[in-house]
Amino acid sequence: MRLIVTTFVGVVFGFLIGLCFPKLSLTKFSLSTSILTAIDFKYTEYTKLGPSSSTLVSHPVGNNGSSANVTLKKVFLLSTLMQIWVPSNPRGAERLPPGIVRAESDLYLRRLWGKPSEFSGNFTILLFHYDGRTTEWDEFDWSKKAIHVSVRRQTKWWYAKRFLHPDIVATYDYIFIWDEDLGVEHFNAEEYIKLVRKHGLEISQPGLEPNKGLTWQMTKRRGDREVHKETEEKPGWCNHPHVPPCAAFVEIMAPVFSRDAWRCVWHMIQNDLVHGWGLDFALRKCVEPAHEKIGVVDSQWIVHQSVPSLGNQVMT
Repeated sequence: MRLIVTTFVGVVFGFLIGLCFPKLSLTKFSLSTSILTAIDFKYTEYTKLGPSSSTLVSHPVGNNGSSANVTLKKVFLLSTLMQIWVPSNPRGAERLPPGIVRAESDLYLRRLWGKPSEFSGNFTILLFHYDGRTTEWDEFDWSKKAIHVSVRRQTKWWYAKRFLHPDIVATYDYIFIWDEDLGVEHFNAEEYIKLVRKHGLEISQPGLEPNKGLTWQMTKRRGDREVHKETEEKPGWCNHPHVPPCAAFVEIMAPVFSRDAWRCVWHMIQNDLVHGWGLDFALRKCVEPAHEKIGVVDSQWIVHQSVPSLGNQVMT
């Protein structure tokens, strides 16, 4: 009975001390392990943790009164009183210690056997299949190392919204989101990236072969330069030389986004977006100044073959 009374008085006294001193600087202390849980901490000063508070960290003070760079180990606290809450963690991971949080994934393939280098490379290829036909691509060696995602009667923007979240592609410098009817005989991806970096383009596309039908003058390939960022359109089409379609403009058939630009653009893609017409005029909202960071790479060009595909399918 004496032990019970003493314990009860001690708990009440400790509770009152806690109310009087909301901040407690910790040195080394230890209580009976029969009622306490051992937790490893590197914090030496903290406030009561909760959803609206953050952890405060400072250097401990040694026994002689001088500052000591000591890592506190094995601090024993009542487990019911301690919660981890780090507001800087990603949403959903606030209660996890920052050291174990992995906020990003990627699209790199991981082999179950063999050498990891067999799948390494500068590019990861994803094929989004809207017709359900995936095995026909096996005749190409590169396709065997690609990622194939097949959902019938969906367009690339539907796929991009669901499979290319910015946290998934955060390990990649650039994201190519291209249509299926593009001729790439005159295109080299490595050289293209070099030119994009050289000219500071955050959003870009290869120039289009001028012999094919064109919708916009801005995306027409010019044979006398590496890159162009502006053009002249029909009278009245541009109310300012630095706005689309005279500048800050690429088409949606073959855009290339930097990591930072894609993190913004992804949020503009609607869940039910089909062809994406009109998105090309809004891309400039994601970079600043847009007329300098959006452009067309002329020395690496593609051919728009205009092969009817989704247009002949019943979209239901």
